Amino acid sequence: MPRRVAVTGVGLVTALGVGTEKTWAGLMEGRSGVGRITRFDTTGFSTTIAAELQGFDALDWIDKKEARKMDSFIHYAIAAASCAIRQSGLTISGENAERCGVFIGSGIGGFTTIEREHRNLMRAGPRKISPFFIPSSIINLAAGQVSIRLGAKGPNSAPCTACSSGAHAVGDAYRVIQRDEADVMIAGGSESAITAMGVGGFAAMRALSRRNDEPHRASRPFDAERDGFVMGEGAGVIVLEELECARRRGAPILAELVGYGMSGDAFHITQPSEDGSGGYRVMQNALVDAGVSSDAVGYINAHGTSTPPNDRLETMAIKNLFGRQARNMVISSTKSMVGHLLGAAGAVEAGISVLALQHQRVPPTINYENPDPDCDLDYVPNESRPLDLEYALSNSFGFGGTNAALLFRRYDA
Repeated sequence: MPRRVAVTGVGLVTALGVGTEKTWAGLMEGRSGVGRITRFDTTGFSTTIAAELQGFDALDWIDKKEARKMDSFIHYAIAAASCAIRQSGLTISGENAERCGVFIGSGIGGFTTIEREHRNLMRAGPRKISPFFIPSSIINLAAGQVSIRLGAKGPNSAPCTACSSGAHAVGDAYRVIQRDEADVMIAGGSESAITAMGVGGFAAMRALSRRNDEPHRASRPFDAERDGFVMGEGAGVIVLEELECARRRGAPILAELVGYGMSGDAFHITQPSEDGSGGYRVMQNALVDAGVSSDAVGYINAHGTSTPPNDRLETMAIKNLFGRQARNMVISSTKSMVGHLLGAAGAVEAGISVLALQHQRVPPTINYENPDPDCDLDYVPNESRPLDLEYALSNSFGFGGTNAALLFRRYDA
């Protein structure tokens, strides 16, 4: 029988603040982290806004010499993992190191480093490329650096599945513990792609909001006037632990992870399937995995990107799967406040779902002002809400049609 898996720590680093408490407080306030881009000159760009991580200092978490060898997406992962480990009270030593692993994904990896080193190459030739270019920018080095710092010698991996990366990291780590291949997994996602190429690339696809004059109102999932997503950055990491191990050491048990679903749309490189079947099946697979009926789910932290097709099709999938129960559920998109963190989004939203169960309160979807006839469910508009919750579902859908869903349950000792 699969082993039960507890969540004993949550670490969040987002545009609402560095640290879980600051992010949660911002969510409860319904505060937007979106503003004008400061990282580069946006002259000529069709989109000039993003949810940048302000006030982050890598030296608060990492030695200066070591920090220089890492891209910022690695910095964010280390900070989020540190927050999660601190909350869980976990100590990794020679006795348990081989039973503790790290899965941290990213959709893009070290864009900042890649762009910088390409400029060095073009300006001064190959001899000016940093020897730390590759280990600073490749996606698996977030997981690698966290495991090195913690001494975690168990399973180590880095899913790269676009905007589902963080959710797949958490779900895959859950499976590792269920199969008794580890007792503890530090799992999540990290992203730092607010760069000229990152923003320019997504803007060229016409995926980004162009509401440049109203940054705080730009990310508006499910609203009739939504016009694209807003890029965010940061990291989310959670500590997963076999339930009995967590109990024995007196760890704070915030929730249980009880279901994990995956699916593929097999439809288009960027768009969800037109009938919403990929979203339908991934949620259904998570419920089946948990052995939970659809009427038990009270809250969904939606993928909710603020793009016209995504929000419409996710709503369709929810209505098709949950039927009448869809009208009794609450759904919110926290991307309305922290932006779309790409490969980190699923992990951040998994952590938020855990906090919603812990605090029995759900974050809002801000900027929901003009109802869309195709998006006609309860999206918790503009203000957080207390709620008696037992189950929370977190959805993540990625380019290429790769989907993940995580089902969490309130823990009752």
